[in-house]
Order: sequence, then C-alpha cells, then structure tokens
Amino acid sequence: MTRPPEASAAPPGPSLVDTAIWCAQRGWPVLPLTPGRKVPAANCSRCSREQHTPVGCPCLQAGRWCHGFYAATTDLDRIRKWWGVQPRLGVGVSCGPAQVVVLDVDAHTSMQPQRDRLLPGITIHPHIDLAGLENGFHTLALLAAYLRQKNPCHDESTLRVETASGGMHIWYTLPHGLQLKSSSGASGAGVTAALAWQVDVRAEKGYVVAPFMRTAKGSYRPLGAARNPAPLPQWLAKELIRTGHGISSPTGSGRVSRPLSRRTDEPVDGLRRLLDDVRACSTADEGTGFTVKLNKAAFTGGGLVAAGRLSKDDAVERLTQAAESARPNQRNKIARIISDGLTAGARRPLHLEGRS
Repeated sequence: MTRPPEASAAPPGPSLVDTAIWCAQRGWPVLPLTPGRKVPAANCSRCSREQHTPVGCPCLQAGRWCHGFYAATTDLDRIRKWWGVQPRLGVGVSCGPAQVVVLDVDAHTSMQPQRDRLLPGITIHPHIDLAGLENGFHTLALLAAYLRQKNPCHDESTLRVETASGGMHIWYTLPHGLQLKSSSGASGAGVTAALAWQVDVRAEKGYVVAPFMRTAKGSYRPLGAARNPAPLPQWLAKELIRTGHGISSPTGSGRVSRPLSRRTDEPVDGLRRLLDDVRACSTADEGTGFTVKLNKAAFTGGGLVAAGRLSKDDAVERLTQAAESARPNQRNKIARIISDGLTAGARRPLHLEGRS
C-alpha cells in the first residue's frame, strides 16, 4: 500500500480527529476506541445489550463504527463525521488492511515460564543462563541473538512506539503477497501462538492503539526519528511463518515457505463438513437437530482455535453465517450456542497429531 503524498512526517495536531486523519493519510484504516481506553467503541444499543456478529450489523451497513476493525476506514469524510459526533473517541489502526505487522512487546514483569515456552519450537539448552529474564523485551532479544540478527527493539529504521504500560509496538510493512494473522492472547497458556513469550503479533484481524494517542493509563509515544514502518526483515518473516502466523506467501518468492500444510488444512475441512450439516437444516423443518449440529460445529471450532489452527474471529464468522442461513430468526440463540460451544471446545485443542 502506497502512502498518499499529503501524508506528513510531522506529528498530528492536538485533537484526536487529527491523529485519526494523520493515520488515514498514511493508508492506515482507523477505528474508534472507547474514550480513555484501548478497546473498540460500541455504537448501537443492540451492541451494548447482547453479543452479535458483524454480519448484518445495522451500524456497519449505515456507515457507523462498530465491531472494531470491521469498521476501520481511511475515508476522511467519514472520520471527520465520527469524531465530530464523539470527539473523545480514541484511535486504533487496523493492521491487516494497512498491510503492516506490529510486534507487541509486553513489559509485564512476571515469573519466567519453562524454557520450552519462551521461544516456540526452539530448544534453549540448559547451559544458557536465563537469570533476570522477565518480559517480552528479554525474549525478543533472546530470539534475535539465537538467530544472530539485530534486535527489533533497537531498529531505528522503523516506527517504534512506547506503549502506555511501558512495552513497545514495533511496526513493519509486509512484502507484496504476504499475509499474517494475529496472535490470540498468546502471552499466557497459548504461548505457541506468539512469536515469543510476551511478544504478540498484531496483523490480519488485529489492531493497535495509534501512535501519539493518550489513554487513562498513559501515552503511546513514538521513539526515535522514524514515523513510518520499514519493510519487514526477511528473518522475521520466516520466524512469523514458522510460528504459525502465515496466511499466504509472497508471490513468486521461494524464500518464505508456504504457511499452510495439508495437515493444517484438514481440521478446517473437518469444520467445513460440520457447517454443511448446519446449513442443511435450512431445507428441513424444526426438530432436525439444528442445536446439536451447531453445538458440535462450535465445539470443533473452539478446539481449532485453541490449537492455533483457526482464529476465533474466523470461527465465529463461519459458524454464524452457516447458522443464520439455516435459522435467520434465531440470532440470539445462535450467538449463545456458538459462544458456549467455542468455550467448551477450547478446553480440548485439536492438534490432530499423527494424522496424514
């Protein structure tokens, strides 16, 4: 994505809408955040009362913000309208459409996990002294040292932002054809979905707080002179693919391997068959086991999400579309079944080891 010529390297003006426009002019779609916080702002009363999906949301259809990154835009007229209605809205950037990946480095001092959970898939030999390793800054430095590469935290060529909690957002642009998916809360039990312990990834279907933003907990302050992301280093691209963040590879490049193997695709195919069973209920009367079939599909989806083989947003979207095609007037019931099924399924990750 090319940056519009009017985009300036100078910091935005003092108002929040200035920050939103500053980002949009760089080709970064923005979404409103709840004032003073870093969570997306809801809009319609339905959103505040109940759980529902972006599919069919009246806010999105009417050009209003809702559902976080699904509403993100670079339309300056729409941005001025949104922040004109609510000037205190914060600003987030949707990473996927912006064609950027952001390394979200946490600085939360916590107890060091076992060695095999620090760098997914990399064995850290017992003779290596890990005394003092406490946060994402340390594990990212450890990864860079292991691969004999420059620590991204010290990469002055790219946009780096100190977060309100003392962490860091490290921004990079993606090479043409490469798509990456976000980590899913991977600093804890789901560490295998992260780049490293306390280093999450924000990419497709993920967002970050915009540079220069202020929240109730502090500021997001750019570091150094760089105000634009640099190209993603090849070694980081390979590591992101290796740790399961790949969606597609750069066109014509043999240097970054295809992220999805046959074994990765098969569980999603299995979910697809269950969703076909749910859709088939559309041609049958009540009493055809719709609830049981949807719950089974949601349980399977939860297992795939827990195993890092499907994002939760993808699972919810697929399940909802299939269910609403069969029972369009049961949205509340559908949302409840999906939520319960995903939660139950998440307790049994579907790794499918040994399947060919």
